[in-house]
Amino acid sequence: MRIYIIGNDGITLSREAPAALNEGEVAVASNEELHAAPLSGKRLLALWNALPGVEKRRTVGDRKALIDRLWPAIENLPDPELQPDAKRPSKQDEVIAMLRRPEGATVDEVASATGWQRHTVRGVLTLASVKEERGRVYRVAGPASV
Repeated sequence: MRIYIIGNDGITLSREAPAALNEGEVAVASNEELHAAPLSGKRLLALWNALPGVEKRRTVGDRKALIDRLWPAIENLPDPELQPDAKRPSKQDEVIAMLRRPEGATVDEVASATGWQRHTVRGVLTLASVKEERGRVYRVAGPASV
């Protein structure tokens, strides 16, 4: 059974019903459930526009028609590789690993690895920093609690 968890950051495929949903998440397993889901037109439009290969829309138009087009597009999303024991590191995990290196990391290095903008990188770095020949370098001074 395919169950789709619709959250603030997109759609996630699940093979079984989740024990609990986070705030703002909705679980649907059919077109009918998608029609009944408490999703605003703005959120439905964002879901549609986030799908690969669809013609972007500016307005919802007919809500029922949009959902009827959205459901098959969701079902056609590729299955993610299922590796229940393997957890893909988050961007935060990657940044922490970079900062734990003896040489630390520059804003440019973190931005390149994460795809974040430079100002976003600087905003999340509240760590020890020092200006070196290669630029400003950030380091984790001791064990970080994550």
